[in-house]
Amino acid sequence: MSSVLGVSVGAGAVRMARPHTANPHGHVEAHSFDLQTIPVGEQTVEELAAEAIGVTLETTPDITATAIAYRSEQHARAVRAAMARQQLTNYELVPEVVASLEFAQSTGDIRGISSLVVYDLGSSGLTVSVVDTQSREVRYSERTSDISGDYLDSLIREQQIASGRIAHPPDAAGLATLDGLCREAKEQLSTNTAVALPSEQGLVLLAQENFESLIMLAIESSARMARDVITRSDRPVHGVLAIGGCARIPLVARVLERWMGVPVIVPESPETVVARGAALLARPVLPEPAVVVPAAALDPELSPAWLSAPPKRRKREISGAVLTVSALAVVAAIGLGLGYGPQVLQRDSHSEGSPSAPTTTSPRTTNLAPQIAVAPATPTESAAESVAAPPPRRQTTTEAPPPAPGPNTIVVPGLPPIVVPTIPPEVFPFPPPR
Repeated sequence: MSSVLGVSVGAGAVRMARPHTANPHGHVEAHSFDLQTIPVGEQTVEELAAEAIGVTLETTPDITATAIAYRSEQHARAVRAAMARQQLTNYELVPEVVASLEFAQSTGDIRGISSLVVYDLGSSGLTVSVVDTQSREVRYSERTSDISGDYLDSLIREQQIASGRIAHPPDAAGLATLDGLCREAKEQLSTNTAVALPSEQGLVLLAQENFESLIMLAIESSARMARDVITRSDRPVHGVLAIGGCARIPLVARVLERWMGVPVIVPESPETVVARGAALLARPVLPEPAVVVPAAALDPELSPAWLSAPPKRRKREISGAVLTVSALAVVAAIGLGLGYGPQVLQRDSHSEGSPSAPTTTSPRTTNLAPQIAVAPATPTESAAESVAAPPPRRQTTTEAPPPAPGPNTIVVPGLPPIVVPTIPPEVFPFPPPR
C-alpha cells in the first residue's frame, strides 16, 4: 500500500507525519497520523531534515510522495540545496500557512470561517498571517524573532538563577543543558500546575501561576502584534488558528481571545499541525521527460551550422547549398563543352639552348576537371590578367600556315604562336654559354 510523508522544518526540531490511510480525503481525525520528532543537534536543520527524509524513504519504500513545508523563500532555497546534496528529487515544497489551513479544514476546526488569523508561535519566532480560507491567499503577514519559545525558556532560566536555586553554568555546554531543562519545564506546565526538575546546578522549581506571570508581557506583546497585522491587512477576521509548540500554553489562547474578540482554535498537538497538513498535500512529482540531444549538437564546433538553425532557416540554407553545387556542375559542363582539356606548355627544341630564353615550368594543376593551362605573361600584361583571361576558342576556318618558329617563339597546340622578347643582359645578366 502506498503512503505519503509530510515534513516541517523548524528551528528546534524536524517533525514528520504519515497518515494511516494511503490517500486521506474528507474528514481527517487529528490522531490518525504516525508522528516522529527529531531534535536538532549541531548540524543545520535543513541538512538534518534532508538526511531524515532520505533514511525514511529507504526504510519505507511504499512512500510515493513527500511534501516539505517552508516558511520563506530563503528557507525554501536552503531546503532545496540540502535535498539536492542528498540527491532527492521526488518531493514538493508547500507554504507553512497553506499546510496549516489544509489540516484545519480537513479536521473541520475552522468550518464556517472565511477570514482567519494564523498565529504560529514556535521556538525561533512568531509569524502572524491573515488568510482567506476559501482562496488560501495570504492577505498580510509579519514575523518577529523577539517573541519565541526560546525567549520564554530564557525567562525561566534567568528567574531560576535569580532565585538562587540554580547556579549559573560555568560553560556553554552547561548553559545548553539548563536551557533544555527549562524547555521541559515549560512544556510540563502546559498541563501541570507545578514542576520540579533536578539538575547538576540545582532544582528547577516553578508553579504554573508564577510561570504565567513571568511570560505575561511577552504573550500580550504577541497579541498586540497580531492585532496590528489585522489592522494593516484591512480585512475583518472571524477566528484565530493558534499553532506551534507554544500554543499549548493555556495563557496564549486566553490572551489572544481577550485582545482579538474572536474565537481562538488550538488543534491537538499544535506543534505538528504543519507536518500533518503537508502530508495531506503531498502528491507524487512526475519526472521531466528526457530530451534526446544529437551528439554533434553537444559541440558547436563539430555540428554543422544548419543543424542548430531554426526550421524555417534550415530549409533555406539547405536550398542554397544545393544551388551552389548545381552552379559548379554547370561551369564544369561549359568547360568540357569548349574542349578545354589538360594542356601542358611546350617549347621548341631549337630554343632550349638559347641563353636569353627563361626556363619555363608546367603550370600546377589540381585533380578536378577541367584543367586550364596558363601561358607566361608578357611584359605588357600583368600576371593577374594572364591568369584570369580565358584562352581563345579554336579556329574553325582555314587559316594560312603559321610562320616558322624562331628562337623566342613558344608553340602551344591549338593557340597562335607566342613570341617572348629577349631580356637585355643588364636586366637579367647570365654569362654567355661557353
